[in-house]
Amino acid sequence: MSQDEAQQIEEKIANRRSFLKSAGVTGLGLASATLAAGKLGAFDKTPIAKSLGLTPENVKAASYSDIDILNFALNLEYLEAEFYTKAVYGINISQAGIGTSGIDHEGPTTGGNQVTFPDTGIGAAKLKAIAEELAFDEQTHVKLLRSALGKDAIAKPAINLDALGIGFANFKQFLTLSRAFEDTGVSAYGGAAPLITSKEILATAARIAEVEALHSGNIRLLIAENSIAVPALDALDRVPPPAGTRFFTVDQNALAIVRTPGEVLAIAYHNSAPGTSSGGFFPNGVNGAITMV
Repeated sequence: MSQDEAQQIEEKIANRRSFLKSAGVTGLGLASATLAAGKLGAFDKTPIAKSLGLTPENVKAASYSDIDILNFALNLEYLEAEFYTKAVYGINISQAGIGTSGIDHEGPTTGGNQVTFPDTGIGAAKLKAIAEELAFDEQTHVKLLRSALGKDAIAKPAINLDALGIGFANFKQFLTLSRAFEDTGVSAYGGAAPLITSKEILATAARIAEVEALHSGNIRLLIAENSIAVPALDALDRVPPPAGTRFFTVDQNALAIVRTPGEVLAIAYHNSAPGTSSGGFFPNGVNGAITMV
């Protein structure tokens, strides 16, 4: 995406904010009709809602603005960018010249180390080049979202890359954690897409989701080729071989698995208890308006 396109998104966000202020309407007010329908069960029982994976929880999340949703995505992009940058280059994104300041509390990134990628083994010879592309893509996603959000961009929250105690000892651990991040990322964008009101923002989010899906498919194939038995992330997860049977993370209708923001945070916090607002990879929680399981 060009700088001009990013600027157009930023202008759309600013124009929408200005309109809401002049009309005296908040994001919650805009979604009130949708919320009412959801509470009455009028929307979430429709076939199209079911086919898209929408639930009452999705409808509740409709109270969030596009800015809130983009910032939620930015939290996840910070995490992915930090993971790949540390694993590939042994440094943090701030050391790579990527901005991390913004709204809410900026926190340090701890844990992780540069990974040694072997030149032998099935699929491993190409792993270093793939890892470098992954790092570039996720760094660029951070830059894009920060540019689009402008002064509304959240700061990078505190991140603990050692939250699960894996990811950096060898290339198999790297692939295991990478798979978790990429599959979660695809489902997060899929779950957030119906909540975005701006067509321009939705189009860009869709393009990011497509990139995350490309990452996911590549990583899942490498996991199968290298016989890495990865654990399930949650009840929605479709684990790749050899631990599972599905090369692609799709449901019975061949649609990508989607997760609500709360379901995504349950994975990031490594705690699915309702009301959880910190832990796991985000020891102090994420920044922005969407923070709780």
